Amino acid sequence: NYFHYTTIMPDKIFFQSSLPRSGSTLLQNIFAQNPDFYATPTSGALELLYAARNNYTNSPEFKAQDSNLMRTGWLSFCRNGMKGFYHGITDKKYVVDKSRGWGIHYGFLNSFYPDPKIICMVRDLRSVFASMEKKFRKYPEMDSGIVNHAEMQGTTTEKRIDLWANGQPIGLAIERLHQMINDGTAKNVHFVKFEDLTRDPQIEMNKIYDYLGIESWQHNFDDVKQVTKEDDTIYGIYGDHQIRTKVEPIANDFHKVLGTPASNWIKDTYKWFFDEFKYY
Repeated sequence: NYFHYTTIMPDKIFFQSSLPRSGSTLLQNIFAQNPDFYATPTSGALELLYAARNNYTNSPEFKAQDSNLMRTGWLSFCRNGMKGFYHGITDKKYVVDKSRGWGIHYGFLNSFYPDPKIICMVRDLRSVFASMEKKFRKYPEMDSGIVNHAEMQGTTTEKRIDLWANGQPIGLAIERLHQMINDGTAKNVHFVKFEDLTRDPQIEMNKIYDYLGIESWQHNFDDVKQVTKEDDTIYGIYGDHQIRTKVEPIANDFHKVLGTPASNWIKDTYKWFFDEFKYY
């Protein structure tokens, strides 16, 4: 019988909802150094709740009963389902659940887990696109799924940037972030620039702990062990969740990788992002 509960229910669940290629896996593994924290790889908890929400909304069994009573039960189901999920996984005091969807679904999350603490890693978008292009070039022996020579799709760096900008995961994540800023959700989120985390990691972690409302912890940024495990073959050539063990700045190479015209196009197209997060 593999079913069991841990002895302790997590005190608090925190959430990470970051841009792709922005250091989200690194942050999770930094958290994991703290013995009070359980840090997830890419989590499916949101998907469980989202699927259940569809049943709650559309099932006639719920529609046929008192709506206020059902709503109370439903929100309790979500909150205790989330807590129970981690009760079966860890006995750590705190959980950091990583999913790109938490930010855009802040209203849903807030309905059953009031005033959630969400951390969002961001990064110069030129570096984000450059990281995708480098992954594309790293695996020439594999079909990337975005190049079609017969239809001249994805056949140049500029065309690939356009595809990523208008699809998943990059385009969707940027669109969601823009919406969060427009509708005011972003004011409830703690943003961390990848560049700041890699330059002054303890300072940025102190800010995160302050936002979470818990005591800070002294991390070892020279030896960050990879604790989170994911089968990257599920995500294809772009699903690299391996981290560097030492936290240190990474030189910007987007002009070299993407070319100056494409880099400038990204900056002009997403002017709101560069203004909001003060990238120059």
